[in-house]
Amino acid sequence: MNERWPGNRLCKLLGVEHPIIQGGMVYNSGAKLAAAVSRAGGLGLLGAGSLQPELLREHIRKVRQLTDRPFGVNVPLLYPHSRGCLEVALDEGVRIFFTSAGSPRRAIGPLKAAGCVVVHVVANPALALKCQDAGCDAVVCEGFEAGGHNGREELTTMVLTPLCRAAVDIPVIAAGGIATGAQIVAALAMGAEGVQIGSRFAVTRESSGHADFKGAVVDAGAADTLLVLKSHVPVRLLKSPFRDRVLALEARGGTRQQFMELLGKGRARAGMLEGDLEEGELEIGQVAGMIDDIPGVDELMTRLLSEVDATWKRLRRADG
Repeated sequence: MNERWPGNRLCKLLGVEHPIIQGGMVYNSGAKLAAAVSRAGGLGLLGAGSLQPELLREHIRKVRQLTDRPFGVNVPLLYPHSRGCLEVALDEGVRIFFTSAGSPRRAIGPLKAAGCVVVHVVANPALALKCQDAGCDAVVCEGFEAGGHNGREELTTMVLTPLCRAAVDIPVIAAGGIATGAQIVAALAMGAEGVQIGSRFAVTRESSGHADFKGAVVDAGAADTLLVLKSHVPVRLLKSPFRDRVLALEARGGTRQQFMELLGKGRARAGMLEGDLEEGELEIGQVAGMIDDIPGVDELMTRLLSEVDATWKRLRRADG
């Protein structure tokens, strides 16, 4: 039995030592990051949103060269290449899939037929129940605080997690606004059986994000992220000249066509992978204001686990 996480269903389901999942973030979650998190006892995820199928194949094979521990693939279902990514991952023997941005029913049949674990990301408890009914093995309940593309409901992690726990019997994974061991313990106290951490892992040495992007997050203040484009494709962005242009167009009541012209193509790649802090999308969560260094994954995981243990000890002392 794992003494730190006794009886944890998620550890058993995923075959991991710690119920800590690294989010599958576009342009940040490549083979080096996924392998490092898995080696450290968590679950690393390859972010297929920014990987075409054959490039995903290369990353899967690279992860296997770097670790023999379990890892998974995150596949946002809204992209045209998502089906190809699912097929490649299955062909390469991946058996843990995290899906998002669409109904899991679009993908779950072939995955379950192949004996895969399927986890879907949701933004409200009704969707969590639909995922359970569809056959998902667990759900990630991602709160409003998260970086990147969010749900429209604006439910925070502290509200969403217990609501989802009450709605379903399968394991609930809390996500959004989690960057410390104390926050992991808080998520468990609300009924989650694990956490998915994105932004904090994006700002590590193994993340494929550009050094300038990571530096901008380290320099960010507590209020420097904002959810924009709520009427189109909600996304949480770090303060930047490009975000200012988005806000100005929103203030003028811009049309969908005007927004599409402003967004263009490749904004996320430019911002996070290429380090264009002026014209790129800088997707990051509210915890940006809590991130003040760029550690290696081993150092970060050791820190998180130490904080988990210290938090439990502090709470036990307070309980008398």
